Amino acid sequence: MEKAPFIKINPADSVVVCLRNYSKGEEITINDKTITVLQDTPVGHKILIKDTKEGENIIKYGYPIGHAKENLTAGQWVNENNLKTNLSGKLTYEYKPVNEKLQIENKNLKFNGYIRANGEVGIRNEIWIVPTVGCVNGIAEKLANRLTEETKLAGIDAIHAWHHNYGCSQLSEDHENTRKVLRDIVLHPNAGAVLVLSLGCENNQPDQFEKLLGDYDKSRIKFLVVQKVKGDEVEEGMKILRSLYEITKNDVRTACPLSKLRVGLKCGGSDGLSGITANPLVGEFSDFLVAQGGTSILTEVPEMFGAETILMNRCENADLFNQTVKLVNDFKEYFLSHGEPVGENPSPGNKAGGISTLEDKALGCTQKCGRAPVSGVLGYGDRLKANGLNLLSAPGNDLVASTALAAAGCQIVLFTTGRGTPFGTFIPTMKISTNSTLYNNKPNWIDFNAGELVDGIDMKSLLDKFTNKIISVANGEKTRNEENGYREIAIFKNGVTL
Repeated sequence: MEKAPFIKINPADSVVVCLRNYSKGEEITINDKTITVLQDTPVGHKILIKDTKEGENIIKYGYPIGHAKENLTAGQWVNENNLKTNLSGKLTYEYKPVNEKLQIENKNLKFNGYIRANGEVGIRNEIWIVPTVGCVNGIAEKLANRLTEETKLAGIDAIHAWHHNYGCSQLSEDHENTRKVLRDIVLHPNAGAVLVLSLGCENNQPDQFEKLLGDYDKSRIKFLVVQKVKGDEVEEGMKILRSLYEITKNDVRTACPLSKLRVGLKCGGSDGLSGITANPLVGEFSDFLVAQGGTSILTEVPEMFGAETILMNRCENADLFNQTVKLVNDFKEYFLSHGEPVGENPSPGNKAGGISTLEDKALGCTQKCGRAPVSGVLGYGDRLKANGLNLLSAPGNDLVASTALAAAGCQIVLFTTGRGTPFGTFIPTMKISTNSTLYNNKPNWIDFNAGELVDGIDMKSLLDKFTNKIISVANGEKTRNEENGYREIAIFKNGVTL
């Protein structure tokens, strides 16, 4: 991408995006037409390049991002005050398949991972303590601290207890969602060994939870029900953990093809450059990974609204199309059932960064999954079944969505951001900044700078650099969230708490 003071993303667009702050009275020239800027307009925000009547659509990325609330003049700053979403409720969709043939070289790249007994590959070798109920969070944390002190992490990457509030006092779908996500964590290949810690009287009964694991590796996944322990449950837990550590510390990395890599695609604290720099860069990597036989997962279903037909028409077949329609309309129904509109999504930070409507956000958000066909659709808590690009049911909330991506089987989350965020989920959560200012201001949060795209570097060169960075993380290089110790899980909740 050439360095320029503004960008017109698609030839059909009626706005340009500022790549620097513009002052009232400055001029921009586009298609041999000179337009006077009518208001001070911040970087990442939109300037109208054609007169637009009240009710007429405003176009960005080649698609409508809403309609004008009033008559607007070329040169005006377009934002949430004069632009309104077109979204209202559930829609009926028609399958119009688009099968773009991507010409991407197979580079036969490898990473060094931990091959587990079931053939899955982890990029970390950690010991995890997973409570079946939040009542034992304190015991789990004490066990993790004790084992860390004893072992000094010799031969392993980390020891963690994954706190949550659930496992009891939940009904129906919420209860099953909790069980599925905890199952997914226990079975995740980034864990070399797991202690499942139970109280004993919770709704999420340990014997039933064990059945949910299926045919699991009993040498590396152990159970402890603390109400059944006579005496000190911490000492009993330590006995089990010491035995698990003796097995795990001997695991070694082995060269694995890139087809074994699974990445989650996520954005948070987005700004007006998200759909121009970081998200397209991640989309290029997603296409590259899929071409190597690997897997990427896009989620944040409410942030697909307004761009959902693009994804639907990329489905490999009608069955996947119908699953995607259900994915989208079920989430719209969730909003409507709570009396909430489907289009009022952009946060204050999004709006300050230049995103004015949900369509504006969605068309930028979906850039993360590139142009590859959709080969799988997953419900919340489901584990991956198909390689390639998958869509996953989860909300836009950063912690909940990132946890869901990890639970589905991703070994790493690629997280783009224009505002910055320090958090991480239970797998490496790699932060990619949309702009160089954020990268320079928050080096303790950000792992990679996609803002270089507007500083003059071309996409191909940056993609090569980005791919090398991801492989380095897969090989063991810590992400910023890992270095900081910012790691947690969050489980989606919809219903009643007893």
